Amino acid sequence: MSEDQTKKDLKEAPSDESLEKLKSELEKAKSEYMYLAADFDNYRKQAVKERSELMKYGAERLIRDFLGVFDNFERALETEIKDQNIDSFRAGVKMIATEMKSMLQKFGVEEVKAEGEPFDPSKHEALSSEPRTDMPAGHVARVFKKAYKMHDKLIRPAQVTVASAPTEN
Repeated sequence: MSEDQTKKDLKEAPSDESLEKLKSELEKAKSEYMYLAADFDNYRKQAVKERSELMKYGAERLIRDFLGVFDNFERALETEIKDQNIDSFRAGVKMIATEMKSMLQKFGVEEVKAEGEPFDPSKHEALSSEPRTDMPAGHVARVFKKAYKMHDKLIRPAQVTVASAPTEN
């Protein structure tokens, strides 16, 4: 662009019509921006509310299933235990435990095998060690609390005793 052309463009004032058109476009852009900002604010508030409700009521399905198992436990506790019904009482408690294990599996919770496995600090919490001749040192000898995972995530490590080499006197 030549210097003469630039001077000519600067001298020409925009017409009232083009100014009105620019003002109209600016007002339209402002209005669209305000609607977009309001929509985003509403979305943000809704997301916060949904997250809050998920935290508050997220376990509802699990609790509903758990209450059925809990009802069975309460019925078992109401049973008067006598010598004649001890075996059926024990069988009933085993059925409740099986029902609970099934419910946990439904929600992706599984027991993680520990006894006899090599000690792994990412899955096991060592409470003590004991000399053992029936298994290699560094393996889990006893389990006090079982480990559980939910889907692929460990949710509770096992509390264990780890085998050590026997000491010679």
